Amino acid sequence: MASASRDPDDDGVHFVHEDDGSVTAVDEETGLARRWETKSDALSQLAEALALHEDRGDPIEDPDAVLRDELDIEPTE
Repeated sequence: MASASRDPDDDGVHFVHEDDGSVTAVDEETGLARRWETKSDALSQLAEALALHEDRGDPIEDPDAVLRDELDIEPTE
């Protein structure tokens, strides 16, 4: 069973320690969450997701090219 740790007075981030040993970092304000092997990695991934969520990421000009070239996925029409 997963367990969560958070300060009830803190509206920032809380962590859920999963049964498989991974950790999920959850942003209270947005509800965004990232799961990773360690607490610090989950927090780092959450920070990246929040930056993208807040539109601080670079726009993708050609999503199909990114799928093909960066992720080796053939986009479907």
